[in-house]
Amino acid sequence: MASSSLVLATLFLATFIATSNANFNNDFTITWGDGRGKILGDGDDLTLSLDKASGSGFQSKNEYLFGKINMQLKLVLGNSAGTVTAYYLSSMGTTHDEIDFEFLGNVSGQPYTLHTNVFAQGKGNREKQFHLWFDPTKDFHTYSILWNPQRIVFSVDGIPIREHKNMESQGIPFPKNQPMRIYSSLWNADDWATQGGRVKTDWTQTPFTASYRKFNADACVWASGSSSCGSGSSPSSTSDWLTEELDSTSMERMKWVQKNYMVYNYCADVQRFPEGLPTECSVSS
Repeated sequence: MASSSLVLATLFLATFIATSNANFNNDFTITWGDGRGKILGDGDDLTLSLDKASGSGFQSKNEYLFGKINMQLKLVLGNSAGTVTAYYLSSMGTTHDEIDFEFLGNVSGQPYTLHTNVFAQGKGNREKQFHLWFDPTKDFHTYSILWNPQRIVFSVDGIPIREHKNMESQGIPFPKNQPMRIYSSLWNADDWATQGGRVKTDWTQTPFTASYRKFNADACVWASGSSSCGSGSSPSSTSDWLTEELDSTSMERMKWVQKNYMVYNYCADVQRFPEGLPTECSVSS
């Protein structure tokens, strides 16, 4: 197993993994916030802001059915307690699918909590939470979702932090039939976001601002009832990501992150599930 120093060096180098440029004017629409969401310059950058009156949000113009999604974010600086910056994929309706990154703010000097979750057919409750090995407010970092018919992988700067496998063979629903848009929002959730709601939003610090750049989607676009990659839940494509899985090196990196930075795992919360942990918890997910 890799030593801690080697893993740290790998994490440091992975910070500089590049993603291709995108144009937010072409790919996204500001959906709410009354001017608090802004696409800047020629469309290379986007910001969302939150004040006491309102937060803000945007969504992708395209829907996707499987993809490898990358976005660089720089989170709210300073005292971000009570704020949530959400970046996720979601379909619509009561039986929706969803793949979540949520960044829960904290008081100055305390770490952000990176909250992840997976919904399938309207059912979530699959939360895993992490602290990060860097300050996500000082610079941009890349947050990625790999979603293919076999698995969902959450990554930070190219380092996988969580894998959620398709276990339909064991009767567990997996997101594979509903196309999803990309969403992001910055909003106030001080009733629960920071230390269970004990720390409230300090409105003297407004406006709170999160910044975005270098979106990239190597993905199957869904339009008019069909996928750009072909039909069915196993689309025909030459894209490597459609069959991508974690190799031994990636597995070791993920285990290292989970050992050192995971602060909540629903599969270890026996008090929450007194009748027994969810079935998928018997398999790494």
